[in-house]
Amino acid sequence: MTLLQHEITDFKTQAFQNDDIHEVTKQDLLGHWSVLFFYPADFTFVCPTELEDLAIKYEDFKKAGCEIYSVSCDTEFVHKAWHEANEKIAKIQYPMLADPTATLAKDLDTYNEAEGKAERGDFILSPEGKVVAYEVISSNVGRNADELLRRVQASQFVYEHGDQVCPAKWEPGDDTIEPSLDLVGQL
Repeated sequence: MTLLQHEITDFKTQAFQNDDIHEVTKQDLLGHWSVLFFYPADFTFVCPTELEDLAIKYEDFKKAGCEIYSVSCDTEFVHKAWHEANEKIAKIQYPMLADPTATLAKDLDTYNEAEGKAERGDFILSPEGKVVAYEVISSNVGRNADELLRRVQASQFVYEHGDQVCPAKWEPGDDTIEPSLDLVGQL
């Protein structure tokens, strides 16, 4: 079953961000592009490398009108402790969502019941809160913020230009394709 066009469920959770804890709800994700970036757990091995990569690219996501929300099944207090204990995580300025009841992980089918953790999944949400792209991969393989940003930008482009599509490795400013019968078998 695909999650494309799945509208995120109503939720209310706590987030750690900028040395503060605050509430985040579905409403906070609406009206702009969002990335929900699930990872298995705080104080682990691959996760800090991914979250640091996102922290380094955070301003680029913001310039693209996209907010990043990292999500694990840890609590906001564990996020705070990790932020204070790890130099990679200390760079994070985006909200770190707490999902201890796995509400979000279950809604987006990333929850590993046997382990009580979220799988490594990232979900690009439209301003309406609908999934337009996602990826779920093995917990022992890290993801790349540059590629995720490229997918956000491509998703935004086709959202705004429904008559065009973005080819492989498309970057903003590159040529797109306008599908037509004349192109069948020509590409």
